Amino acid sequence: MKSVNKVILVGNLGKDPEIKHTQQGKPVATFSLATNERYKDKDGQWQDRTEWHNIVLWERLAEVAGEYLKKGGKVYIEGRIRTESWDDKQTGQKKYITKIIGSDLVLLGGRGEGGGGGEYAGSSRGASASAGGNNFDQSAPEPEHAPAGSSPITDEDIPF
Repeated sequence: MKSVNKVILVGNLGKDPEIKHTQQGKPVATFSLATNERYKDKDGQWQDRTEWHNIVLWERLAEVAGEYLKKGGKVYIEGRIRTESWDDKQTGQKKYITKIIGSDLVLLGGRGEGGGGGEYAGSSRGASASAGGNNFDQSAPEPEHAPAGSSPITDEDIPF
């Protein structure tokens, strides 16, 4: 039987993405993403709970994140969960970190909110995996909403 490891998150960036490159030159972006949950406690009072997620994006998605994502911006991330472990060199204790390895990215929110206005939606899986899905908003942004000095995304910017 096939197993599934799939995560969908919609949240706000806790910091600007940090972009690094592997020794082979592949870009990788890392950032934290906050999701919020509202619930009623035992006294019937509304409470808010924020969950922080460690996001990792590779190659073209990393480049897009570095160019368009900013702290506070809203984004849709689709990916898989990966937990890594290592031994702490000072204490010898086993340490763990859980990451979301992103495979899809959709910028949300209006311009000026760090989300890029939803003008780029991308997938690291390529066009065939997303065919028939509604994951790509390739509409051109309206010029009156574009900040000074920005350029619209062209077909060359789409990763397939």
